[in-house]
Amino acid sequence: MSRQLLAMAFAPLLGLFILGIGNGFLATLITVRLDAAGESATVIGIVSSAYFIGLALGALFNDRLLLRIGHIRAYGSFASLVAVTVLLQGLFFDPWAWFALRLIGGWATVGVYLVIESWLLTAGEQKVRGRLLALYMISLYAAGVIGQLLLGVTNAMGGTAPFMVIGMLASLSVLPMAMIPRVTPLIEHAEPLPPYRLIMLTPTGVLGSLGSGMVVAAAYTLLPLYLQRIGMSVNQVGQMMALVVLGAMLLQYPIGRWSDRHDRQMVLIGISGFCVLVSAAILWLPLSTPLLAVLLFLLGGGVFAFYPVAVSHAADRAPAGALVRMSQGLLLINSIGATLSPLMISPVMTAVGDAGLFWAFGGLSLFFLLFFAWRRSVRPAPMPVAPFTATTPMTAAGAELVVTEELVQGALEHEHLEDLSDAVPNVDVAEPVVGPPAEEETRIAYYDDVEQLGTRK
Repeated sequence: MSRQLLAMAFAPLLGLFILGIGNGFLATLITVRLDAAGESATVIGIVSSAYFIGLALGALFNDRLLLRIGHIRAYGSFASLVAVTVLLQGLFFDPWAWFALRLIGGWATVGVYLVIESWLLTAGEQKVRGRLLALYMISLYAAGVIGQLLLGVTNAMGGTAPFMVIGMLASLSVLPMAMIPRVTPLIEHAEPLPPYRLIMLTPTGVLGSLGSGMVVAAAYTLLPLYLQRIGMSVNQVGQMMALVVLGAMLLQYPIGRWSDRHDRQMVLIGISGFCVLVSAAILWLPLSTPLLAVLLFLLGGGVFAFYPVAVSHAADRAPAGALVRMSQGLLLINSIGATLSPLMISPVMTAVGDAGLFWAFGGLSLFFLLFFAWRRSVRPAPMPVAPFTATTPMTAAGAELVVTEELVQGALEHEHLEDLSDAVPNVDVAEPVVGPPAEEETRIAYYDDVEQLGTRK
């Protein structure tokens, strides 16, 4: 990667890293504080959902604000608002006031991510997006791991200390952005594909994105509740949550490489089955702390891999002209899943006990497994058009980062294999690159066909 590219990306990535350290343990902190105050799992789920509601609203509307006031001023405004909402939570305790503050904080946080992701999007040409996205993910996950490890340290400093530290980090994250040249990247209002179009285009991608939002949100907001209620200290909760994030960071890439060499639907089936087994192990095995740590590390790798594999599967079918809108639409579906998850799973924990979290994890994963298996029997996965791209975008701009030069070229080469005009009517289909198929071979080439051809040879 060139020195010039690194220079352009350094400031937003440093801002992201500083903010992400505080944001990395804020959800865990709020969960453990609400539980320590005697609030039920249902109340904790409601308060937790507010953050994801704010994220979804910000993802839909914050780009309009950027168009009006510019990136650097918008970043300063959003980061300051994050700091204010966190500091207010440290000043007084009231679950319903915290609900409002978390909603505002979620809206402001996604505004910060929008500035960073759109800046990265314009920092280099399409051919370097993959490398920029890798740097983005390293910054995001590394900050998350460090943040979780800081939970116990800051909590030992006093009741308000963690909120003060998070507020200071949010304010400090403005400095790198304030020192970059006054050049504002261009940004257009996002127009994601609507859900019914996405379902026509890629039912597997839609359910994978929805399911990913549900399990990841539950892991961030309700897993700390489970850990604290089985007797772990705040410091131990932070360490366990750091292992979950570390598992997500380290296992996503090998899972992605696996999906490049095999049917992506089979990979989704495998991830679902793996999450069922890990959930069952946590429910039924006599757990020591080291064994639980290993299982949570593996669970993090599994649940965080759902979304990027589902998006990669969806991209294997989408026309080149619809890739950006498809990615943005799947991100919206993911946000909906994250919003619903705490509201749906926390009552299960209230009704059947703290282990209800893993009954919910296991039940959801089993449902995904059965759905993906059914979809594969109806319509096997097409050949991958481009290598897997690990991603955890937060905004429409970040979703566009996923659309690399390799992905666009692969989509152009495969557009002639299937008519998707009903699913994506407003996208022009590119001229065939490798020629139209013969009349007797009008359907797309699938993994099953490739395997049969290899057997015949």
